[in-house]
Amino acid sequence: MSSTKSHSKNHTFGPFLIPVFAAFIFLCSVVSPTAAAPDGHLPVNQTFRPAEQLRRLKRVNAHLKKINKPAVKTIQSPDGDLIDCVLAHLQPAFDHPELRGQKPLEPPGLRPRRNVSAQDGTETETFQLWRDSGESCPEGTIPIRRTTEQDILRASSIKRFGRKLGRRNVRRDSTSNGHEHAVVFVNGEQYYGAKASINVWAPRVTDQYEFSLSQVWLISGSFGNDLNTIEAGWQVSPGLYGDNYPRFFTYWTTDAYQATGCYNLLCSGFVQTNNKIAIGAAISPRSSYNGKQFDIGVMVWK
Repeated sequence: MSSTKSHSKNHTFGPFLIPVFAAFIFLCSVVSPTAAAPDGHLPVNQTFRPAEQLRRLKRVNAHLKKINKPAVKTIQSPDGDLIDCVLAHLQPAFDHPELRGQKPLEPPGLRPRRNVSAQDGTETETFQLWRDSGESCPEGTIPIRRTTEQDILRASSIKRFGRKLGRRNVRRDSTSNGHEHAVVFVNGEQYYGAKASINVWAPRVTDQYEFSLSQVWLISGSFGNDLNTIEAGWQVSPGLYGDNYPRFFTYWTTDAYQATGCYNLLCSGFVQTNNKIAIGAAISPRSSYNGKQFDIGVMVWK
């Protein structure tokens, strides 16, 4: 089997957890199409007067200014993304009141050892389209996929953009309403992390209200309001990204998705230190049926 491997390393999550549940999930979700029309604008039955539309666009642009940080360098990706190389201490995590004005700590020097077999010795970090040109972000910066006005307009509101707010009855099995799961999980008293090699595909979802993903999911707390999660893997989400590329993603929450957490670097809470991997950027190459298989390695550890 031919494979390309990489690792989501040198990333640290804001809310450190001691998970009591680790799960590997393949997920397909169907979401009720109440958010926006296919062109990213509001449904016809929610038409705003021009003044209200202008006010909304003003709020959207203010949010863009908040999350799109000044770039030292910008790289054009073949898939149309713009990857901004942002000084590490200016990334969104440092908008948090408790981190404002600080700088990232040095990445930890030691990591759990991996077992790498002889046939796996060709692993590489150039697994994302924006790296195909050979360009990379300078030391001291991190790559951030630039958010566009169209990205936000596809969401039902600015508050919901990049978030899974208001979810109810989060479950670990395959019976959640509106979701189809294939789950492998393990329970225990105390874990310090998890890792998995995840085969990368590009499933075609039928519309922008669906998404498909494969991820590592670490959980602490019960499945009530105290649910804490760290999630990482790949996802195809036209609603979030505007296309059907599989993209490397992260997510976290400390209160069962009620008010905290977000995808990637779209809010404060996740501090990135790696300058070679762009969270939210497309993964390439991908596996094909009866063809070559490609995977990414994901490890979350405390």
